[in-house]
Amino acid sequence: MGQRRRVAERRKTTRPAVLGGMIAVVVGGVGFGVYALTGGGAAADERTSAAADHKAVKTGPPSAAEVRTAATRFLTAWQQGRLSEAAAATDDAQAAATLLGGVAKDAHLKNVTLTPDTATGAKVPFSVKATVSYGKLSKPLAYGSSLTVVRRASDGEALVGWHSSVVQPELKDGDTLVTGASGTPPVKALDRAGGELTAAKYPSLGPVLDGLREKYGKTAGGKAGIELRVVRGKASQKAGLSDKTLVALSQGTPGTVRTTLDPALEAAAEQQVGKQAQASVVVLRPSTGEILAVANSGHGFNVAFQGSLAPGSTMKIVTSTMLFEKKLITPDASHPCPKTYKLAGWTFHNDDNSEIKKGTFKQSFGASCNNAFIDFAPKLSDDDLTKEAQQVYGLGMDDWAIGVPSFDGSVPVQSGAQMGASLIGQGGVRMNPLNMASVAATVEAGTFHQPYLVSPSVDNRTLAKASRTMSAKTRSQLKDVMRFTADYGTAAKAMAGMSGDYGAKTGSAEVDGQKKPNGWFTAYKGDLAAAGVVQAGGHGGDTAGPIVAALLKTGG
Repeated sequence: MGQRRRVAERRKTTRPAVLGGMIAVVVGGVGFGVYALTGGGAAADERTSAAADHKAVKTGPPSAAEVRTAATRFLTAWQQGRLSEAAAATDDAQAAATLLGGVAKDAHLKNVTLTPDTATGAKVPFSVKATVSYGKLSKPLAYGSSLTVVRRASDGEALVGWHSSVVQPELKDGDTLVTGASGTPPVKALDRAGGELTAAKYPSLGPVLDGLREKYGKTAGGKAGIELRVVRGKASQKAGLSDKTLVALSQGTPGTVRTTLDPALEAAAEQQVGKQAQASVVVLRPSTGEILAVANSGHGFNVAFQGSLAPGSTMKIVTSTMLFEKKLITPDASHPCPKTYKLAGWTFHNDDNSEIKKGTFKQSFGASCNNAFIDFAPKLSDDDLTKEAQQVYGLGMDDWAIGVPSFDGSVPVQSGAQMGASLIGQGGVRMNPLNMASVAATVEAGTFHQPYLVSPSVDNRTLAKASRTMSAKTRSQLKDVMRFTADYGTAAKAMAGMSGDYGAKTGSAEVDGQKKPNGWFTAYKGDLAAAGVVQAGGHGGDTAGPIVAALLKTGG
């Protein structure tokens, strides 16, 4: 992922901004009066009193008075530019001093005013107002933040619990704020028809547009503007986060990047995920791998491309591919699904403790009956599922290059009960809607086409390939069981009214500490494939199913 140029190194003569002004501290409900943030007065008296009393180390939550004192001390020193003093008022003075010093030097903020609001327990929200000034350019800056007062275990002192987000909520630990020429020029992202893609029109695309700028800004023909932005540290970069513009002092000239997104499908995807909390969906073209739509009901982290979640029973598509290739089963072969199955000390149960005493493998696939899959574990090697996922479906190789940051799925080699759990998409298996849409697309096309958002011809990058292709017989068997699931199984309700060539698979993935499972659904219809997840939503057929089916009908 391209990195934006850090500007701090070429501005060594820049003087730190002078932070000035007074502040009225009015924290309601705990008897606050009005204080001038001067670093003395009542706050200093209270510190002296606390320092004199060292008979015992205090424990438990900070009192209202301690919250007031710690917050006042920190905000006073920060506002007045006494940054070492502000850092010392936190529980991580070194990290606080590094960030506060960097902000003072590189962010070019003037006339900073900090105004606390009503405290809730140990948490004190506050507003920040300042002017971003760079050369002859300046713009106002205003945002809200918060701090939490904690008690240091070693001596019981009440201090501000330090995280970078105290300074600015968009900051993750290790990030910083910089004002200057953005190392990466802006880009104008276009859909496949040439229309402009904006976060205002398609709210889900915010992270995608940031990623496109990171990847293509320097090569798309644009000119950098002057911005105050969040510059990501190593941890944020590893997590797939892109630099983020907070204030643009001058816009620069954007370059142009054309994507594969279909405007009608993207609009429909945005509308569909809005019907569920924590929903994400991806639509692909199986014959090419082109990504036609991506949407998340949460507009921050891009779960659709970068999520790492257990896919539940949608993983049974990959498991079935392996079983068919190994000739361990055929769709119409008799294969009961017992109510329970013991493996390496674990007892596996089916959903609602159901069972299929006399049925076919196809019926167990359609009903998503877990133990009809787990009972094959003794016949498998620990790495069989991993190889199948990598070699046929291109998953877990960490080599996809879709045009923006993505997670390529993970199917680790496991043994015993964990290997059995992997067969039903639990254990250590991790996927996202992009990965599972690709699984359905591979079944439909008969071969893996790496998904992509920007054509590889734009930057001559090499797309990932699978090392082998499933046989025509295996593909036919997979389409048989997925069609049965769509017509008569757990996907039938969502896929009702579908016509042509189609198939589907549902999934429910249990998550520790979560009352309802994550609901998954993946399906194909003609030259379209889609997958979605609704976190903590329940069964996939009822939650993610309607989202995916609606998009297949829209595109088909």
